[in-house]
Amino acid sequence: MAESLATADPRIRVEVDGAVGRLLVDHPARRNAVSLAMWRAIPGAIASLEAHDAVRVILVSGAGDLAFVSGADISEFAEVRRDAVTGAAYERANAEAFAALREARKPTVAVIRGFCLGGGMGLAVACDLRIAADDAVFGIPAARLGVGYPPECMRDVVNAVGPMRAKELFFTARRLTAPEALAIGFLTRTVPAADLAAEADRLAAEIADNAPLTLRAAKSAIGLVSGDPATADPAAVLALADACFNSADFAEGRTAFLEKRKPLFHGR
Repeated sequence: MAESLATADPRIRVEVDGAVGRLLVDHPARRNAVSLAMWRAIPGAIASLEAHDAVRVILVSGAGDLAFVSGADISEFAEVRRDAVTGAAYERANAEAFAALREARKPTVAVIRGFCLGGGMGLAVACDLRIAADDAVFGIPAARLGVGYPPECMRDVVNAVGPMRAKELFFTARRLTAPEALAIGFLTRTVPAADLAAEADRLAAEIADNAPLTLRAAKSAIGLVSGDPATADPAAVLALADACFNSADFAEGRTAFLEKRKPLFHGR
């Protein structure tokens, strides 16, 4: 049975099911649009999954079939994003939510069905991998709302699709189909909508079976070579790789290979 963890907002739900942690955006009345309170709850939710010893991989999804996340909750903008000062505070909450996913030590996977728009694309692109139903819809409508994105949020989009495609997404504000999002590099893969949950669970299990220290070292090294400021310390990145060779998991991996069996890793 899945274990539920407390969060700062009930519309940001967290569950642990074996080695899989799940963060679920649950605001169906607004197609899972994210309010300011929900943005603020996300870092703590991710921290709780990071701290949970059993969790090896984190899946991020939206409740129901209509949307992953349809964007920010625009109905509250007149209050929480009414001018430059409140807008800056709102952007900080956005940035902190995205950073919590981007900087998580454990692998993160966005599981996308339905609408993935604006802040939804921001949450998805902050994850390490993105798997989507083949009928999902994507877009960044900032230019139709007069909204500005800070550089740290732009970086994720640019890293995923490159500068030219990122400009196209923002300049046109047009919507993309899942095949288009896959073609430009935004998605890891697409699957039939009916198979999404099963495929996400299969992918999570495949990741969770592997050595946690190796996954952490790989994520950090990839961040370094791709220019992620959060992993800008080469010595720290190298130390993570060195730790793998000093671990019990390395010994287990060697032994399991020689014994022709599946390794059992413990992250130490």
